Amino acid sequence: MTAISEAPVRPGDPPGGRKAIAVWGLGVAVYFVAVTYRTSLGVAGIDAQERFEIGASALSAFSILQLLVYAGMQIPVGLLVDRLGTRKVLSIGIVLYTLGQFGFALSESYGTALASRALLGCGDAMTFISVLRLGSRWFPAKRGPLVAQVAGLIGMAGNLVSTLVLARVLQIFGWTPTFAGSAVAGALMLVLVLLFLRDHPKGYEPKPDPTVPAGRGFIRRQIAETWREPGTKLGFWVHFTTQFPAMVFLLLWGLPFLVEAQGLSRAAAGELLTLIVLSNMAVGLVYGQTVARHNAARAPLALGTVGATAAAWGGVLSWPGQAPHWLLIVLCVVLGACGPASMIGFDYARPANPPERLGTASGIVNMGGFTASMTTLLAVGILLDATGDNYRIAFATVFVLEGIGVSAILRLRGRAQRRERERLVASRIETVHVPA
Repeated sequence: MTAISEAPVRPGDPPGGRKAIAVWGLGVAVYFVAVTYRTSLGVAGIDAQERFEIGASALSAFSILQLLVYAGMQIPVGLLVDRLGTRKVLSIGIVLYTLGQFGFALSESYGTALASRALLGCGDAMTFISVLRLGSRWFPAKRGPLVAQVAGLIGMAGNLVSTLVLARVLQIFGWTPTFAGSAVAGALMLVLVLLFLRDHPKGYEPKPDPTVPAGRGFIRRQIAETWREPGTKLGFWVHFTTQFPAMVFLLLWGLPFLVEAQGLSRAAAGELLTLIVLSNMAVGLVYGQTVARHNAARAPLALGTVGATAAAWGGVLSWPGQAPHWLLIVLCVVLGACGPASMIGFDYARPANPPERLGTASGIVNMGGFTASMTTLLAVGILLDATGDNYRIAFATVFVLEGIGVSAILRLRGRAQRRERERLVASRIETVHVPA
């Protein structure tokens, strides 16, 4: 973290430093808690089925609704952060996701629990974009990629709390104490944010731009122009194709699959889910550095991850009987690469759009993986109910969505690269002709 504060500062850039690390770290802590709440159902799926007396399709509806709200909020949250500032939006997000987690703890009926997860998803949606905005306000622009990468890694550690802590606490204390107790973290975050978080350093207030248009027409035009760029579409499909296999596994179906289909204990299944998170954090550092140094590595890394994921799932699902433990380890290590690969989608959308459209572009790309995750969560649940819990058939959905995504990536890749080169040449020409 020292490197963040020692970055060279350009004129007009925020200075960084220890106070920047402290304020930004508080925002990241809010995101960390959000990820913990988001993934808490992943270790409680079996308990939820027993508590609410529901089948696989109804269970999948929890995560589907949560992700539907999350994805639908991406673009509105970006606009909200620009208008209200990070501190207010993060505070609203904390209130919503804490109420959602606490409501889930007290829910006795399926409908109430479903509404609580929707509320949680709405609050969760307000965290990551806010944290990215906070980093850009407190640190020099040159440190932006590093700040975003570290924020993502710390947020992923929230999965570890779910798999290592919540899973064991749930077995010992039961449903209501576990989820209600975890909601205390949200209340603590709200107090800290209200007391200590600031949108920007003193003297670095953003200047309002009176020339920026507003209204529904502008928003529709902004979205349409952003989507028109081949790089935005390619980013969407890269995110769509790479993220969902790990998201579905961690969010809901991993624990039931490992316990019910593979015969593992809950403790052993929890260790494999933890392995996915650890692999994600390690691979994220490698992918991030590789793409930063070699722009041409984006497509090989993304497509290579998709191929490795398909091969790992093919090996597990085609194995006669229960797969050996070593093969399940390989599957979880490979699934850990899905999250870092999905971040490559943002690297395609970023150079394709001018600065005033980057928030919209990021929101569109981020919707890709969550759309695929919602589709897979629903399909797996329906197929499990229809086939009597046949996980081989249910998880074959992964291959269908990967096939759709790869075909779109291959179709858009050439156009996006040509458009990116055109923008780069135009930018260089414009720089040359700017008067001294």
